[in-house]
Amino acid sequence: MSFFNPFTYNWYVIPLLAIVIYIYIVEVRKARESEDWNIVYAGLTVLGMDFINETWNGWVYVFTGRAFWTTVGPTAMTLMVGWNIEILFFFSILGIIYGNAVSKDQDDRVLGIPNWWFWAVSFAVICVVVECFLNLGGYLVWFYPFWNLSLTGIWLIFLIGYFHFFVAALIVMKLEQRKYKTLAVILIWSIAIIMNVVAQGLLHWHY
Repeated sequence: MSFFNPFTYNWYVIPLLAIVIYIYIVEVRKARESEDWNIVYAGLTVLGMDFINETWNGWVYVFTGRAFWTTVGPTAMTLMVGWNIEILFFFSILGIIYGNAVSKDQDDRVLGIPNWWFWAVSFAVICVVVECFLNLGGYLVWFYPFWNLSLTGIWLIFLIGYFHFFVAALIVMKLEQRKYKTLAVILIWSIAIIMNVVAQGLLHWHY
């Protein structure tokens, strides 16, 4: 695992980081004024869930020698076997986008489907489509025969790769009290952090 590689570092990371920080500052300001922190929680939840996903993918790589997905090609910074800084920035704001897409009224429907679930499915589908194009372009490599462009493979990518990100965000947003939302986000991030501390700090795994 390499958090900083001077041979691949590119300056465009700096403005991307600034954009992400700006988006969160704006959303935090709105949340302080409205006392509705759901969008911020959605952003942190989706990113935390992606952190967990990339971590278990790294564990699979250590145990089997093959990850479910691997990023290849140029990147500003490689974080894990299937995670780079560009992907991290994407998922940093994807939950924010989801939180802004859903209606505050949970009873609102889109095409007859409760809007929170409609957007959860829709965003997961968009992520699957993007991943398929990345795979076809040779930027995201799949190694397992069941994780492919077949109907079964697409369903697995949908369910295991992305849908649960938005389900987690939905659940966190539905919690009644802010302290429970905060505890839920802390739990999600703690899982990923502990897995990485054990794997890389104690066992010296590299993924």
